[in-house]
Amino acid sequence: MAKKEYAFYPGCSSQLRGSASNYLTSVNSMCEALDIKMTQIPDWNCCGASIGYAGSGELSRHVLNARNFALAETHLPGQDVVATCAACWLGARETKEKLDASSQLMAETNEALKEAGLRYQAKVGVRHMVEVLIEDIGYEGMAQPIVKPLEGVRIAGYVGCQTNRPFGIAGESFENPMYLDKLVETLGAEPLVKYEQKVTCCGGALAFSEPEKSQKQIKDIVESAYDHKADLIVTPCPLCQANVEIYQSEINKRHGTKLDMPVAYYSQLMAVAYGATPKAAGLDGHVIQPKKLQDIAVKVVPKK
Repeated sequence: MAKKEYAFYPGCSSQLRGSASNYLTSVNSMCEALDIKMTQIPDWNCCGASIGYAGSGELSRHVLNARNFALAETHLPGQDVVATCAACWLGARETKEKLDASSQLMAETNEALKEAGLRYQAKVGVRHMVEVLIEDIGYEGMAQPIVKPLEGVRIAGYVGCQTNRPFGIAGESFENPMYLDKLVETLGAEPLVKYEQKVTCCGGALAFSEPEKSQKQIKDIVESAYDHKADLIVTPCPLCQANVEIYQSEINKRHGTKLDMPVAYYSQLMAVAYGATPKAAGLDGHVIQPKKLQDIAVKVVPKK
């Protein structure tokens, strides 16, 4: 039996050929090494993180999330719902807190869910994968499966905004959360603790409507990483990863810069440190290749 079991909400971007499909690949490798069992919620639906705020109304957004909660309660009773996507987690946390605090909103939501034969009973917890790692596994537990320490790699931990506000990770400062730095250090790499852009918004919501503003944010995030001599940026957010990696080429065209900074997920660091191949760590899914991670991933671990 697995050490820990959870009702897994993967989110749309992690699906096959999605923008963060390599994130899910690395999470699977990481969880296998840590003896964590993640069972996908059957028939889960989109959390509505984007369109849900664009005019469909508060109730419909909460119903979308509550349907996932009700499915988890039905099929995976007693297991917390865990999301890897920052936006999914943020929306789900908001829904749970508002429904649990308002009997009227709860009644309206369950009236809608009744059409699908479901009912939300407020029995599930909603957590980000990072919370599971910190609170249930712990840094010492995360260190145990390491076979390839990430020695010599300098990492800028980019938390972004959605896993930081308004909820954040318990015990962490909103202005200077340290969990990514601690995780990086646990894996044997060097955390750049003075990296001042760690909680700056990447401008994800403005990427299409106001690209100049969004790209200005990304330029600052990447240039600060260069200033601190980072080898790569690491984040817990799929939107941050995509924006900060993909738009560097557009920024180079616009400003004549030569940005080429890899942007990876914390789970990819962990998968590599735990001995995963480049493919199993999702390193084949990058626009800008994280060469230092790839080099470590292909090293042969000496037999004891």
